[in-house]
Amino acid sequence: MAARRALITGITGQDGAYLARLLLDKGYDVHGTVRRASTPGEQRLAEIRDRITLHDADMLDVGSLMSVLEQVGPHEVYNLAAQSFVPTSWQQPLLTGEVTALGAARLLEAVRRVDPNIRYYQASSSEMFGKVREEPQRETTPFWPRSPYGVAKMYAHWITINYRESYGLFASCGILFNHESPLRGPEFVTRKVTRAVARIKLGLQDRLRLGNLDAQRDWGFAGDYVEAMWLMLQQDEPDDYVIATGEKHTVREFVDLAFARVDLDPQRYVEIDPNLLRPAEVNMLVGDASKARARLGWQPRVCFADLVAMMVDADLEQARREASG
Repeated sequence: MAARRALITGITGQDGAYLARLLLDKGYDVHGTVRRASTPGEQRLAEIRDRITLHDADMLDVGSLMSVLEQVGPHEVYNLAAQSFVPTSWQQPLLTGEVTALGAARLLEAVRRVDPNIRYYQASSSEMFGKVREEPQRETTPFWPRSPYGVAKMYAHWITINYRESYGLFASCGILFNHESPLRGPEFVTRKVTRAVARIKLGLQDRLRLGNLDAQRDWGFAGDYVEAMWLMLQQDEPDDYVIATGEKHTVREFVDLAFARVDLDPQRYVEIDPNLLRPAEVNMLVGDASKARARLGWQPRVCFADLVAMMVDADLEQARREASG
């Protein structure tokens, strides 16, 4: 029996790398898209680069998306491509809309035209909840996004539902709350913290500048969350699911655990930088994944403390290589 084929947009990102590994372990033929002008994320994909196939395509160009779908003939498409850094979305709101919002519409239209039997996953975001209307947030919680990124993700979410209801596509949305790992980009606050902690411990850095330490988030492990993506496309019917741990922690708690991992006092090294505060803050996000637990049989495996330790340990290894190099 021929292997199932999957196409991942955004394969060079954190989630794309973990999802590609998961699908390879399940026997899939894995393909991914990269922009011609970009440098493939060789670091994240280094261990599996010879087992996957990369294709040039751009979320701004529906023609290139149609071409790659025709070439690959995937059974499943996972749309993970986005301008995904919230602070950048204020600096580049139009680009964020083009890639994150309209990019999803272009890919859905390409799927509809090329092969409407493809199963489609849309990476939605807890940032869509923004100024939250209830706690915890679930699939029925009203959206109130507080950034251009959140607004763009909300469009992508609803256009996916629209294509599902209008054209009968098997299209599911995963409303993922914050999920981190050693593969997280260094611009994100969690990785910024763990990388700084490791470098401070080894004398490579002396300060860590942060914004709002009181913001509360529901943090999980990216490796757990990509399994939920796959499970959504194995169901009899498409649907939308919140994926979260159900626990909220402050940025301050994350910082304290990270510094404790290397026996340092964060008060000696952490500075608050007003320039790092968001124009419109999202103060608290925490998700209710009851539906995913009941219908998908999914649950997170890595707890908050173990996630922080995993990231600090990985960054210590990287910092040691930097120090010895």
